[in-house]
Amino acid sequence: MIELKNISFGVDDDKGKKEIIRDVSFTVPDGKLIVITGPNGGGKSTLARLIAGIEKPISGKILLDGEDITGMSITERAKKGIGFAFQQPVRFKGIEVFDLIRLATGKSISVADACSYLSAVGLCARDYIKREVNSSLSGGELKRIEIATVLARSPRISVFDEPEAGIDLWSFKNLIEVFEGMRKHIKESSILIISHQERILNIADEIMVIKDGRLINKGTRDELMPQLMSTDSAVRDCNGVGEKAIDLAPEPCSTGAPI
Repeated sequence: MIELKNISFGVDDDKGKKEIIRDVSFTVPDGKLIVITGPNGGGKSTLARLIAGIEKPISGKILLDGEDITGMSITERAKKGIGFAFQQPVRFKGIEVFDLIRLATGKSISVADACSYLSAVGLCARDYIKREVNSSLSGGELKRIEIATVLARSPRISVFDEPEAGIDLWSFKNLIEVFEGMRKHIKESSILIISHQERILNIADEIMVIKDGRLINKGTRDELMPQLMSTDSAVRDCNGVGEKAIDLAPEPCSTGAPI
């Protein structure tokens, strides 16, 4: 369980201090899939970065299973069990996909183990396991590989910052299936997704609405979806998923000997 207590965050600009997050408090309990939504620029992604340790709050506390992790670094939080997936996955020249997944698990694993994580996100393992995580991979391939590394880590809380960014409708369906599969197996962990896509909101156990840096509403999916569907700024129709299409749909395996 992760808990935010009176979290505030701001940055300095030419007009002085700009508040981005304002006294936000909430809890993400174990065994739940929570979606944070709201208008663009409201502070959703900033909250995700604060949880991951990429940014540090100017006031308030972040607790993981009752332990204060507010002052911990990204690495320290990752070791404690916080997994984070960026909107735009990072490329690692010289590192193969297998190495990346092995590093994510933090232990020695077999090629077969690594392949199982790739298969879970719709990638044909034999086509990717030995490829470098570099510019030869498309944005969609990188996104699936990043989700595979999150699965491999089995974190206490998995944080996804707008995972639907830039993907097409066909690919979006596969992404939802991945999250639904994760939801079935989270048990003593939790999933936090930053999104304003209706289909992602529809698989949430609970929804939180952030606007102008404040938590303005929260409740179950059934309680909030009718309100959100009547608010154009809160939920975009899935027909407007990104201009740049990223393919997340399962691919057929190439012929040849198994790995």
